[in-house]
Amino acid sequence: MARVAIVGAGVIGVGWAKLFARGGWAVALADPRPDLEQIVHDDLSGLSVTAYAQAGAAAEGADYVQEAGPERLEFKHRLFAELAAATGDDVVLASSSSSLLPSAIAHGSPAADRILIGHPFNPADLMPLVEVVPGEQTCDAAMDRAMEVYRDLGKTPIRLKREIPGFVGNRLQKVFNDQAIYLVQQGIIAAEDLDDLVKASLGLRWATVGPFEGMNLGGGPAGIRHLMENVGSQMTFDIGAPDSSKMGMVVQEVDAAYGTGEQKYEQGVTARDDKTRKILHALGEDS
Repeated sequence: MARVAIVGAGVIGVGWAKLFARGGWAVALADPRPDLEQIVHDDLSGLSVTAYAQAGAAAEGADYVQEAGPERLEFKHRLFAELAAATGDDVVLASSSSSLLPSAIAHGSPAADRILIGHPFNPADLMPLVEVVPGEQTCDAAMDRAMEVYRDLGKTPIRLKREIPGFVGNRLQKVFNDQAIYLVQQGIIAAEDLDDLVKASLGLRWATVGPFEGMNLGGGPAGIRHLMENVGSQMTFDIGAPDSSKMGMVVQEVDAAYGTGEQKYEQGVTARDDKTRKILHALGEDS
């Protein structure tokens, strides 16, 4: 049985543990937190998951490493030095980081050629995407191995040609979210109504076709060229930007619409994940 070391038992790490364990891997889950055994018992019951307090001990004998620790560069430097020392020269060291560049994580590491980003979208065990991002020294063999591992787990791994801050998913998300916040701040639309608008239009469309395919279809038989020369040529308005001094009113409006607290969070996560599973099933992507 293949063995994976997952470092970090937060939301992302536990999601990875579920995914790998259900995929037939023996999971070594490492985190110094005192309630780790309880997390394994409560959230990973019945799965092949063993708890470790030390990352190096979990990584010994691992065929793959998936790190999901804190987003602090100095921390990751120490952690990846420990992981490099505990693993073989052909073992990929993948970080789940959503903000740190792989070259920065790998800086000064003797294992820089096998350090890369394997960035999931939350929840990691459910959302298909994994962005596979190389650093400046990442070798092709490591990238190939990562793509193979994620694909075999049923994921949709997307291989970026090179690193860029925010990668691709979060860059797109930031632009979209900034505009959503701007429109609410300007009093154009209520936060809850904006959510309904997206679910009834762009969200539904982009669940079936991506932006470029959607633009191509939007242009009719002549494709994207026709769209850009006609409707697209009139999209010349200034989109504006959110005002950081007015974030409080947005937070209050979202809190009022959806609530906060453990119970509301659990209800929201359950509803989100149930709907996501149904969409994936309808799209035939839940195998």
